[in-house]
Amino acid sequence: MPQLGFGVWQVPPQEAATAVTAALEAGYRSIDTAAAYENEEGVGRALAESGLPREEVFVTTKLWNAEQGYDSTLRAFDASLARLGLDVVDLYLIHWPMPRVDKYVDTWRAFEKIYSEGRARAIGVSNFQPAHLNRLNELGGTVPAVNQIELHPRLQQSVPRAYHADHGIVTEAWSPLGQGGDLLDDPTLGELAAEHGKTVAQVVLRWHLQLGNVVIPKSVTPSRIRENIDVFDFELTGEDMARIAELNTDTRLGFDPDTMNSAG
Repeated sequence: MPQLGFGVWQVPPQEAATAVTAALEAGYRSIDTAAAYENEEGVGRALAESGLPREEVFVTTKLWNAEQGYDSTLRAFDASLARLGLDVVDLYLIHWPMPRVDKYVDTWRAFEKIYSEGRARAIGVSNFQPAHLNRLNELGGTVPAVNQIELHPRLQQSVPRAYHADHGIVTEAWSPLGQGGDLLDDPTLGELAAEHGKTVAQVVLRWHLQLGNVVIPKSVTPSRIRENIDVFDFELTGEDMARIAELNTDTRLGFDPDTMNSAG
């Protein structure tokens, strides 16, 4: 799984193929989508038209909340494959645990069936807290390969990241740039960007990479798509990393996984 990929959350369905095509042309080889994004068809079209061998592109999609449960998960996975135009995905994720609904254990059993059949090369979760992960691990089956969580300098997620490290789970960051909000105007990040001759977004993405996070920045702007992958020619110092660590405020931009139970 490439450590830097391309996310298509909030990319309108009619723009998805164009955005993914631009990403593939810029050198991205990992695309992250989801049933809930309603753009799997556009992603699949871009992949088909790219001319790239299937094995060169890592494709992730996710099961939406309304489809949790054993049988409904299997049906939803088939539907995602059809929309993507693929026979297999590289990674399939449970989008949210929805603890009050309490179907994620049955859902995980369906994921294990999909994995055992080779139709997903890896299975994992998204937005799971350590307590939710513990419950899956206690089943004694497949350990989630990945947990994709909201993670950026204002929400650095030290507890989940430590849990992942202890259990061999990859940490993947969604909204790695804080959704392009006022984080990108932070003076500390601005100083670091100036010192390295890079943009603030590039500094934040480099911080993720050096922490060991997998990261999936999203953009529909070709210049920004190219900018976000141009982060392999510089390195942040230990002091730089420490300065960014001080920016953590545990501020979420998205839902709290402990209370998000909506299937809508």
